Amino acid sequence: MSVAPTTAAETRYGSDTFGLVWGYAFRAGQSCRSITADEALRCMRETERDRPFVWLHFALSNSASEPWLRQNLALPTAFYDSLHVNPSTRVETADDALVAVVHDVQFFGADTGSHATVALSVDQHAMISARTTQLRAVDRLRTAVKSGTVFESPIEIFAHLLRDQADVLVDIVREATNQVDAIEDGLLTRMLSRSRGQLGLIRRRLVRLQRLLAPEPAAFFRMLNRPPPWLRESDIAELRRSAEELSAAVSDSGAVIERVRILQDELSAQLDEATNRTLFILTVLTAIVAPFEFISQLFGMAVGGVPFRDNPYGFAIVLLMIVGVIVLGTAVVRRLMTRS
Repeated sequence: MSVAPTTAAETRYGSDTFGLVWGYAFRAGQSCRSITADEALRCMRETERDRPFVWLHFALSNSASEPWLRQNLALPTAFYDSLHVNPSTRVETADDALVAVVHDVQFFGADTGSHATVALSVDQHAMISARTTQLRAVDRLRTAVKSGTVFESPIEIFAHLLRDQADVLVDIVREATNQVDAIEDGLLTRMLSRSRGQLGLIRRRLVRLQRLLAPEPAAFFRMLNRPPPWLRESDIAELRRSAEELSAAVSDSGAVIERVRILQDELSAQLDEATNRTLFILTVLTAIVAPFEFISQLFGMAVGGVPFRDNPYGFAIVLLMIVGVIVLGTAVVRRLMTRS
């Protein structure tokens, strides 16, 4: 492993000169310590007995990240391939390491459903992660590390990241559930059009996240059926538990999506009913007013022989005729409505 010469670190989009956003060194049963890129290389050169394991997190927005990784770390080719495409979820074994591409929610996304990917390479001594933008689950993991959480291996760090993914999804589902509850409570009293827009936004957001995250538990379970030989039984159990938690969170999101769909159907039925009621009222009014229009047009013709033309009470007689016809029409419509 070659060591690249370094200069004083400078901040570039939240990372140092080499693209390292943060680095931590761990020893089993002990809290971590923050390290620089140079210190990370020194840790990796230590003997097997004294060697700590590390977590190095890089920002792909810094163009120096990938060259530094290629020059100083012997990572699988599959890891570098995942940096240049828009990858789907994957978890596979490559060159005695786990290579994974997982989706996460953006920290500063336009909405709570904005997402991006993080590429990871995990072996017995290191977890290397790289992303383009800040992500919520990764930030949760860093908060846990800084708070003194003890890890026994890089796989435990990786498993914790999966649980953080599940927690982020649970928070989004909980927020969506609260919104759906409010819409459901005010379904009969508030604006239907606004409720439909909110439900559509919630459903699109959850469907998108479910589509992205649903393949992850299955990918992990497939990998755990044939785990790398260096994985300990405790590591396998930890990964399986984390994958199950993520799977449960995805299932919860599916339940909320189904609930939103039912509410959308109910709103559509109410809107159809309101539209039909309005059309019925307009039809009834048209039926009642139609005789008035007919009589007024009939008596308004300026031709000879129009009844009551020379009668001083002609207007009153015609008005009474119109009122009588309207009353009769109203009675007929009411009787038809009662029968139906």
